[in-house]
Amino acid sequence: MKIKQARFVISNTDISKCPAPTIPEYAFIGRSNVGKSSLINMLVNSKSMAKISGTPGKTRLINHFIINDSWYLVDLPGYGYAKISKKEREKFELFIRNYILGRENLYCLFVLIDIRHEPQKVDLEFMEWLGISQIPFAMVFTKVDKLKSGEIDLNINRYTEKMFETWEEMPTYFISSAEKAIGKEEILNFIDEINQKA
Repeated sequence: MKIKQARFVISNTDISKCPAPTIPEYAFIGRSNVGKSSLINMLVNSKSMAKISGTPGKTRLINHFIINDSWYLVDLPGYGYAKISKKEREKFELFIRNYILGRENLYCLFVLIDIRHEPQKVDLEFMEWLGISQIPFAMVFTKVDKLKSGEIDLNINRYTEKMFETWEEMPTYFISSAEKAIGKEEILNFIDEINQKA
């Protein structure tokens, strides 16, 4: 799939104010500082569509972008913030969960995971909740350019072993690097395949 047009539609924290659910929607989420904004910008050929910040947890709203006038890309706030108050964190978690559970046109949620780290409890618990809630999702391992190929395989194997403790099969996953445009074609083709069946 070629991205010919990507434009911002709306930002909010209220699912009732999201665009009418008339076309497929694909959302991106991950822990703070996982490289979400960089990945989104890579996918849509933009340097600044999703705001990039050196400060983790900068995305505080549900951001809708319309792609090729045929599907929505949604940039969600991250989870697992360390530097915000418990009250604020609970507020974010509530509206993110409301969005994930309430959007009937959410065809896939991409869960971003920094491949450089050991499997993190917060990621594993979040994906388990998605599975229990029957939300379709795919994993995207980010920042693969920071590792050698042997290390990439080793870390994915570690993740696979951990996932098999609670999952019968590994969810669909992609490896990506915003710096090197790795994974761009695979992720967009995956979205295109789902759109064709919609």
